[in-house]
Amino acid sequence: MHELGLVKSILEIAEAYARREGARAIREIGLRVGALSGVEKEALEFAFEAAKQGTLAQQARLAVQWVPLLAFCDGCKKEFEVASPFGIALCPGCHQPTATLEQGLELEVDYLEVE
Repeated sequence: MHELGLVKSILEIAEAYARREGARAIREIGLRVGALSGVEKEALEFAFEAAKQGTLAQQARLAVQWVPLLAFCDGCKKEFEVASPFGIALCPGCHQPTATLEQGLELEVDYLEVE
């Protein structure tokens, strides 16, 4: 389960920032997770609950914004959501293969709520 390693890294980043700012506790960690990031929701939540024990985030809530996969067609210049989990799509406008993925690969700490 690679989510445990991801969560440990997220907690390290969050704790370093919280300590630098003089926070006593982390109340919420906001993440942006893209559709093609390879992260499984249930595994992420389970790993977070296990890994946060004994950290500044032990009472924290994990708030995840799941980011859909968006592509941009170089041919007709339209942006559209890609339904395929493999990121392969034909443009619904001109039916040409997509050249540019706009979003959906994110895995980032978006915000921290601390006290």
